[in-house]
Amino acid sequence: MNSVTDGKTYYITTDKCKNISAGHICYLTENRTRKKDSNEVPVICIDNSGLDSKMKTSILEEITVKEAELLQALKDNAERLKWFREEAALRTALGLTKDTPVTVEGEKKKKLKGVIRYIGRITEPKYSDPIAGTFFGIELQDKGKGNTDGTIHYKTLFSCSKDSGMFAPFSKVRPLTPILPAPAPQSSPQSFATGDRVTFFLEDEEYGRHGMVMGLEEKQGRRHVFISTDTNEKGEKGGEVWVPIECVIKEELLPESDAMDVNVPEVPKREGHIPDLGVDSLVQIHLGTGPAYGTIRWIGDLPDLDHTRAGIELEDSIGVSDGTFKGRRLFQCLPQHGLFVKLASCHPDSRFGGAPEGGHEREAEHSLGTLGNVDPVSSEQVDKILVGRMKGIQGHCNSCYMDSALFSLFSCTSVLDSLLFKSTETRDAPIQNTLLHDIVNPLRSKGFVEGKHIMKLRQQLQDRGYCHSYTTEEKDPEEFLSLIMHQILCLEPLLKISAGGKVQESYCYQIFLDHNHSLVLPTVQQLLEHSFHSSALRLAEVPSCVILQMPRFGKKFKMFEKIIPSLELDITHLLSDGPQQCVMCGQLAQEECVDCFRDQVFSRTGFKLFCKTCSKQVHSHPQRSSHQRSALCLPEGFPGRASGRPLPRETLELFAVLCIETSHYVSFIKHGPNKTDWIFFDSMADRQGEIDGFNIPQVQACPEVAVYLDMPLAELANQVPRDMKGVAKRLFCDAYMYLYQSSNMMLYC
Repeated sequence: MNSVTDGKTYYITTDKCKNISAGHICYLTENRTRKKDSNEVPVICIDNSGLDSKMKTSILEEITVKEAELLQALKDNAERLKWFREEAALRTALGLTKDTPVTVEGEKKKKLKGVIRYIGRITEPKYSDPIAGTFFGIELQDKGKGNTDGTIHYKTLFSCSKDSGMFAPFSKVRPLTPILPAPAPQSSPQSFATGDRVTFFLEDEEYGRHGMVMGLEEKQGRRHVFISTDTNEKGEKGGEVWVPIECVIKEELLPESDAMDVNVPEVPKREGHIPDLGVDSLVQIHLGTGPAYGTIRWIGDLPDLDHTRAGIELEDSIGVSDGTFKGRRLFQCLPQHGLFVKLASCHPDSRFGGAPEGGHEREAEHSLGTLGNVDPVSSEQVDKILVGRMKGIQGHCNSCYMDSALFSLFSCTSVLDSLLFKSTETRDAPIQNTLLHDIVNPLRSKGFVEGKHIMKLRQQLQDRGYCHSYTTEEKDPEEFLSLIMHQILCLEPLLKISAGGKVQESYCYQIFLDHNHSLVLPTVQQLLEHSFHSSALRLAEVPSCVILQMPRFGKKFKMFEKIIPSLELDITHLLSDGPQQCVMCGQLAQEECVDCFRDQVFSRTGFKLFCKTCSKQVHSHPQRSSHQRSALCLPEGFPGRASGRPLPRETLELFAVLCIETSHYVSFIKHGPNKTDWIFFDSMADRQGEIDGFNIPQVQACPEVAVYLDMPLAELANQVPRDMKGVAKRLFCDAYMYLYQSSNMMLYC
C-alpha cells in the first residue's frame, strides 16, 4: 500500500454536512485539534483543494490510512459509504497481497480469473491531498479479456500481454478461494457455495429476488449469505446484500415456472398489410401498463403453444425472462428484459417511422442507406444541408454520447474516413457498412439520420459481444471511439507518444496536470503543453487527428470553470524530433531548458528552446544559472544552423468539441475559416409525444461563439456562464473532448 506522512487521522463522513456529502474522505493533522467542549473537528476534505471544513464528530467515522486509500479509488461518495459499510469486503481487501489469485468483475459483470500483480495508486494525489486511491493491477488468466498491458497514464506498473490486464478498485476484486466459516450443520436442509444461483426473500417484500452467492459469514449469532443481487430494493440492477440463510433457497430447488409467455393482444392489421418483422426488428407491443419497446431476438415455435412466437429483448426491466423459456435458452439478455409473445402481437416501433397503433404510418425521412461515398458537408453547404430541426442524428435511449461523437467526426471532415473503407474482419463488415451507408452518407447527403440506424449500430456492437448494454445504457464517447477504431476496425493508433525513450500508442489523450500549476483561464494549447511537460512526454510523429480529453473527473467535477478553445494547436515544440526555433532570436534551436517552462519573461509558449548563443545569455542570469539544459535532436542530415528561411511549424486545426452537462452530450463544429463558422448539435433538443413519442434533433448556427473568442481574457473571466449569449456557455464551460486535425497528414490517412 502507499505510504503517507505520519501524524494524520483519517475519517469518512456518514451524513451530509454543509456542502460535503456522506461518504467523503477527510483527515486531521497533528497541529489541528478540536477545541475543548466543542463537538466539531476542523478536518481537511480530500478532493477539495486543501480547504478545511468543521464537521460534527457524530458524522465522522475514523478509518485507517489503508482503508482511506482503498475507498478513495471508488468513483463517488455514495459508493464509498456503501462499501465502507460492507465491512467484510473491506477487511478482505486489506488482506490481499501481490500474486494472490482473485476474480475481478469485467464487462457484463462477468467474473474473470487473474492474479494480483500491483497494488497502489495509478494517479498522483490531486491538489495538496496526502493520498490517492489504491487500485489492484491484475493479470488475467484469459488473454485479451482486459484493457491494458500493465501500463496506465503512460506509466508501466506491471507487465503482461496486450489487453490481458486490468486496474480495478477493491469493490470489484475478490479472492479466488475465499475462506468461509465451517459448513452448516447436517440438519440444515441445504448448503451454499460461492457461485450458486439463489432466490431470497426479504422482510416486507412480497416477491423474491435473485442473485449469486459470494460468501458466508456468522453475523450476530446467525449464519448469513452474502449475495450479489440481480436487482436491488429499488429495482435497479446490481448491489450486494447479507441475507439470513433461512431466507435463501437455491434456484435449482424452486419449482419451474410456466409464466414465461405473456398473452399480448394481437394488433389489428389492415387488409393486405403485413409488417415485415424479423430478428433485430425494432418493435412495440401493448401491455396492461401501456406500450413497451424492444428488439426481436428470436422467432419460432414453443412447445405446447400455438402460433409463431417472438422472443423480445425489452428496453426496460418489465419482462419475466433473461431469454430462457422453461430452462431452454433461446437468446441472451439481462434478467427481466426478456418476453415471449405472439409474433402477430408485434408491430414496428412507431418512434422510428413504424406503424403506430391503429395502423396510421408516420412518413419516414429516409429508410434506406445511401450507397457509395459522399463527401463531407462543405462550409458553404452547412446552412442548406445541416441547420434546422430534425437535422443531424436522432437520439434515442441514452444514445447522445454516440450521436455527438459521430456527428463531430463525420459531418464536416474526412479526417477519419479511412475507417469507412479500410479492409476489416468478415464478422465486423456489417458494422462498417452500417456506419458508412446508414449513418455517414445520409448525414452528409440529407443532413439527417433516423434513430433506428444508430440503434442498428448499437445492436450490432452488442450482438458481437463487445458490451451487453449498448442498446440501453449511456457510455463515454472515448469508450465508443476506442471500440470502433481499435477493437473493430483496427485503425492504426492516432497518437504515438514518446515517454522515457519508449513509444506508446493511443487513440485519445487524457490531459493531466500536476497540482502546483498556475493556470486559471487556460487555453487548450496551455493545457496540452503543461500536461506534456509534467509527464515528460513528446510526440514521436505528427498525427493526422488528435482527440484530447479535458482535465475533469467524471461527468460532474471540472478543474476549470472555463476553457478557451485554441482554434489552432501548435505542436512544433511537442515533437521529439525536428527543427525548432529559438524563442529569443528565431534561429535554429539547439537546446531546451525544462526549468524555464513556467518563465513567461521570454515567451508565452510553455516550452523554452534556445540556440546556443541565446541559451548562454539567458542562463548567465543568477536566477537561471542552475537550470538543467538538454541538447535537441535534429533529423539526420539537417544543417547545424538556420539557412535564413523560416523554420517549418506543425499545427493542427480545431474541427469539433464535445461537451457534457448533466450527463447529456452535445457537440460544436468549427466548419469554416471565418470566426463565426460554428454550429451546435443536440440529438435530443426537443421531443414529440411522451413515452411513445420520439426525440427531435436540432442543428443551429452559433456565431455568438466568436464574440467570446475575441474578448479580452479579463473580460472573459468575469463572464457569468448563465448570462453568456446563445449556447456559448456550453462550449466554454462544459468542454469534455477537443478534436483537432492536420490538413497535411490527413491526406495520408
